[in-house]
Amino acid sequence: MISVHNLYKQFDNKHILKDVSFVVPEGETTAIIGKSGAGKSVLLKHLNGLLKPDSGEVWVDDELVSNMSTRALQKIRSRMGMVFQSGALFDSMNVGENIALALRRLTRLNEQQIQERIEYSLNEVDLVGTGMMMPAELSGGMKKRVGIARAIAIQPDYLLYDEPTTGLDPVMTDMINRLIIKFQSQKQITAVIVTHELRIVREVADRVIMLHDGQVWFDGSAADIQKSDDPVVRQFITGNSTLINQRIA
Repeated sequence: MISVHNLYKQFDNKHILKDVSFVVPEGETTAIIGKSGAGKSVLLKHLNGLLKPDSGEVWVDDELVSNMSTRALQKIRSRMGMVFQSGALFDSMNVGENIALALRRLTRLNEQQIQERIEYSLNEVDLVGTGMMMPAELSGGMKKRVGIARAIAIQPDYLLYDEPTTGLDPVMTDMINRLIIKFQSQKQITAVIVTHELRIVREVADRVIMLHDGQVWFDGSAADIQKSDDPVVRQFITGNSTLINQRIA
């Protein structure tokens, strides 16, 4: 379980997160949505300690992440896979080497076990035989799937996704969504997904947290957000810019 309590963060005197609190139960897929600049990715990076809050707390399974030492964070990160928006692959390394890097850093597997884990992870994302390919040879969708393969290679309890379908065509978006569902249902991985795409919300998320002006504006089920009559929520759901001028009570 992930618990966030009264989180505040600012950069250059600009408040990005303001008193953010929520809980992600074990085995649940939670989508964090909101307009660009709402603080979604900043919030996600607090969950595994890539960023530290100005105040407030982040707990993962009764461990206080927000005040951890570097060594303790490494232990937590060995249980939390991260899928970055760009894929974040090293251009000078082939696919297998990119995945092996995480395994060498976060696990105690020997080299044979690492190679077996690489093959297993690539098979899970339907990329068998791509281990020797370089990132420059991959399509955008393939890079995203390699990023997912690297994240699941450590066999995490948690998967954090930062805009996993941005820039992908509908077919590849559907494939990524099905992978997220598969890992949650078959492996009981708890997932947190930062996204602005409503298709993920409808097809993947058990629960939705909407950030607006650095605060939690909505916290509920995917079905409930579709029915919300709140003008900020409706503007995001419908894409109707005229709603921005409506009075927010």
